[in-house]
Amino acid sequence: MTGQGERAGELPIPEFYDPANAGRWAYTPDQEALFHAAVAWRERFGLRPAVEDARRIHLLLIDLQKDFCFPEGTLFVAGRSGRGAVDDNDRVARFVYRNLHRVSHITCTLDTHFPYQIFFPAFWLDETGAPPPPNREVSVDDIRQRRLRPNPAVAAWIGTGDYDWLLHQVEFYTEQLAAQGKYRLYLWPPHCILGSDGHALAGVVHEARMFHAYARISEARIELKGATPLTEYYSVIGPEVLRRFDGKPLAQRNRDFLDILARSDAVVIAGQAASHCVKSTIEDLLEHLDPALTRKVYILRDCMSAVTVPDPDHPGAFLFDFTPHAEAALRRFADAGMHVVESTTPMDEWPDLPV
Repeated sequence: MTGQGERAGELPIPEFYDPANAGRWAYTPDQEALFHAAVAWRERFGLRPAVEDARRIHLLLIDLQKDFCFPEGTLFVAGRSGRGAVDDNDRVARFVYRNLHRVSHITCTLDTHFPYQIFFPAFWLDETGAPPPPNREVSVDDIRQRRLRPNPAVAAWIGTGDYDWLLHQVEFYTEQLAAQGKYRLYLWPPHCILGSDGHALAGVVHEARMFHAYARISEARIELKGATPLTEYYSVIGPEVLRRFDGKPLAQRNRDFLDILARSDAVVIAGQAASHCVKSTIEDLLEHLDPALTRKVYILRDCMSAVTVPDPDHPGAFLFDFTPHAEAALRRFADAGMHVVESTTPMDEWPDLPV
């Protein structure tokens, strides 16, 4: 077995890896063949079980799912280039293979949704009684003036079963978002529905994480997020809003996973989208990690893209372009002491990385 692109301090990329698969929706690896290839790779390079690592480097891959990663998906993160997540996934896979011996653990988050949630058009009705279109924001005034209202039928299984309660809750929710100043409620196209093809990891990402798991005898952790119907859940650490208007809890922070990251010697982050789920997760880490630990966070800026929504009536223009939000966030994270790096830079050259 030979490898591609071997550099000092890095492992080669296995010959089975085909970068063209980063753009193929239907691609899925042969997992049994992958296992045998990983065992052979382990023996060839003397790879140790991850549990024996003196320094624990945790790679956090955020929402690298088919619906986000391919043009066939319902919410392709194309970025300004138009290829966004496709190229990002190729770089993520190559990073994993080159640094198989350095990365101890890989966690993949999975955005996980059901048909009727507060951020989907199916949840709402407009003034005519029809569902609104996707890719629009919802303001407090939209709720108060009844330009939008929850579909009364969903009250039977969401919240307390009382429609008046649900009306109060959605108004309170949009008020809380406005007070936080982070996002307005945004109605997304249906995406990452549990049980759909779009919920699955992109094939080359799944291939790389499984190869790592088999070669390093590591658990390949998965963290689900986003199933709470009355709040958005951009960050894997916690939802956008924690409580209901009546003071009862709406959702909880993922403290167990936060503790896992806090115990790591370094946390490397990539995923989709730079403007939303990646940004929110890192903001939560910045808020909830001990400030002394922020310097152990490394952000792979070339392995994430921002959400863009093309304007069908004006080619080359966007209805929404969240790229400036993503770029401003990266500057803010770097100013706070986190490291913004490139996946193509050897890890030995990263500043402050534990050895």
